[in-house]
Order: sequence, then structure tokens, then C-alpha cells
Amino acid sequence: MPEPLSESASRPQLIRAIGRWSMVALTVNCVIGSGVFGLPSELARLIGGASVLAVVVAAAVVAVVMACFAEVSSQFTETGGPYLYVRAAFGRLMGIEVGWLTWVVRIASCAANANLFVVYLAEFWPRATQPLPRFVILTLLIGILAAVNYRGVRMGAQVSNAVTVAKLLPLALVCVVGAFYLLTTNSGISVVIGPASTKDWSRAIVLLIFAYGGFEAALISGGEAKDPRKDTVFALFSTLVVCALIYSLVQWVVVGALPDPAHSSRPLADVARIILGHGGAIVVAVGALASVYGYLSANILATPRITFALAERGDFPSWFAAVHPAFRTPHFSIVLFAALVWLFALFGSFAGNATLSAGARLFAYALVCASVPVLRRKQPAAATFRLPAGMLFAALGVLICIGLLFGIDFNKSLLLIATVVIGLVNWLAVRNRNAIDKRS
Repeated sequence: MPEPLSESASRPQLIRAIGRWSMVALTVNCVIGSGVFGLPSELARLIGGASVLAVVVAAAVVAVVMACFAEVSSQFTETGGPYLYVRAAFGRLMGIEVGWLTWVVRIASCAANANLFVVYLAEFWPRATQPLPRFVILTLLIGILAAVNYRGVRMGAQVSNAVTVAKLLPLALVCVVGAFYLLTTNSGISVVIGPASTKDWSRAIVLLIFAYGGFEAALISGGEAKDPRKDTVFALFSTLVVCALIYSLVQWVVVGALPDPAHSSRPLADVARIILGHGGAIVVAVGALASVYGYLSANILATPRITFALAERGDFPSWFAAVHPAFRTPHFSIVLFAALVWLFALFGSFAGNATLSAGARLFAYALVCASVPVLRRKQPAAATFRLPAGMLFAALGVLICIGLLFGIDFNKSLLLIATVVIGLVNWLAVRNRNAIDKRS
């Protein structure tokens, strides 16, 4: 019995509406969320002025993993991202596990960011955190983005493009004005670069690696990219350059301009207040809102495609692969994802979200890196981009992910364990169903 993918010709199909620069914007949106507005203080607390160097080191580490993703993604034109790559390399079980972990992590992360949007909005409207206003804000925030993406991927991509510009402008303002301030006042780095412990350096690098993460979510939409085998490669490396440049400049400006960056709750706003006054702080606060909104926009566009891909290959119920006849979007997957994000945001407490996200992400990263030699053997002519010294990059990527996994405390991550178990049950169910179908 052929998998449901072969029956897709009789159903409405997704349309390829995401161009090269829209893919870049989508990837940047999936990486730069709220963390850049608070992370510089934590890095300064851990390792002081050396945090600027740590940002560069972390970019080099992430580049190894991104390079592996670039080669692997250049072999596929379908929807699915890491689920699709791992399934092709290591089979159905590993693919389903990665699919479930990716989906659950994106739900929890989006819900946490939706709550963060309410917190930032409270800077302008203090009542935003009260129960009724919070309910209304979360409903409108998630509902509008769901409606936009329900009505077409082109519209969703346009919103992602616009929000990318809106989030990068305040960050660029802080970087440019802050750099000018430091260079003209000879401020340098005001934080004393004391001897940081190996543990503090390790924690700083781990934080930064996850700040660079999230790019894999954008790749899920490969089936709606105009030229996915080339554009995903371009988007990955462009995003790495953009994020490394912004993160490095932001960290330099924060540790150079603030007298006590380690104890600043809103470091970018405090920098803007020193250099540009109260108006600058407001611009940065608005930028934080735009950044969170962009993160949500990108994920509501990309993540529902993971359940679409699972269903398209017979690993999920077929209705997840339903495509709207007029809008040509996976409407059921979009509505369900948005509803779950809304529920998690309203009722969830996300204390274990960081561990869940870290463990699931590293599991997927390691498997995609390991896919490089496997897919070279299985489909040797498929890659549009061939990574030089690919075997070395793959081995380094796997070792990096394993090393970071050993540094994570999984004691409180029951949801991670539950997700892995559900994935296993899912695999057993579809395997048994296929066995029954073959016998009948």
C-alpha cells in the first residue's frame, strides 16, 4: 500500500509563494525573539566584558550545525524540515520523534513568548496583565496571526517580512548610535574583565547557542518556498551573519555603555535612555513588542507545516494534511496549532520550557548533523550545496550537541519524556496499521 503522499495529486496543493528574501526574513524571525532584549545582562553577569568574545565563539559553534543543515536541506523540496530530513536518513521512528518534539517545543515556546508580549505591553498599559485584558490580548494576538496565515502563505510571508524590518530597526538603532557613543566618548568596555570560571563560560556559551537557535523552524515550510534547495541554504547563512553581527554589537554596546550591565533588567532600553533619552527607551520597548510579534508570526506560519508533513506521509491522521481549496493552506493544522498556543498561554506555567526546548532542539540538531554522511550515501547526487569537509562538520556537530546535552538538567522536564513516549506510541500505531493494511 503506497503512503498517502502518492495520493496528493487529487487534493488541493500548497503553493510556492515564499521567495528568497522572504525565507531570510522568516528564518531571522524564528531566531531573534525576546532573548536579545534581556540576554546581554545575563551574559555580563556571568563573564563580564568577555561576553563580547563569547558571542563570536558561539556563532562559530552554531555555524558548524547550520552548515550541516544547509547541505541536508538543499536535498529536499517538500514540507517538513528536520522531520523530513531525519525520516529520510534514519527511518520512520526517528522522524516521528523529531516531528513530535519540534511541534511541542514550538507550541510551548510560542505560548511563553505570547505571555512575554503581555508583559512588555504592560510597560505602556499596566492593566494588560490583569485577567480579562490578558485574555483579550492573547486572543487577538494569536487569533489575528492565525487568520492571516489561514488565508494564505503569501500574506503570512508579507507579515513576517514587515515585522522583521520593524524588529531590526530598533536593534540597528541601538547598535549604530551605541557604537558611535562608545567610539566618540572613548568609553570602551566599562565592565572589568575578571577571571570567569569555566562553569560560567560554559553557561554563557549554552545560553548563546540557544539564542542562535530556532532557524530549523523556518525550514519546515520548504514545500512553499519557490526554490527551497537554494533558498534555504542562502537563508541559513544570511541569518547567521545577521544574528552574529547584531548580537555582537548589542553585547559590546551594553557592556560598554551601562555602568552596571549585569543588574539591568532591560539593558537595551537602558542604553537607549542614556544615549537618546526617554524617547529612545520607548523605541526599544516597541522594538521588543515587534520582536515577540515577529517570532510568533514566523512560527504560526512555519510550525503547522510539521503536522501537515507528518500526515502527508501517513504518520498522522489525514485531516492534518487537509489543504484549503481556496487559500491553499494547511488550515486544520494552522487552527489546531494556534488553539494550542492560545490554551498554553492562558493556562500554562512554563517553568520547564527552557529545558524542554534545549533537549528537544539538541536531539534534532544531532540527528540532522548525523544525516550528512547517511544522505550522501543514500542520495549522492541530491544536494545542491555540498559542504566542504562535510564528514568533519557532521562529526563536530554531533559532538557539540552531545556535549551540550550532558550539561542540561532534565529532572523537571516531564513534558519532554512524555513527548518521546507519545512519539513511540504514534510510531507503533502507524506501523501496526500499515502491517494490517498489507495483510488485507
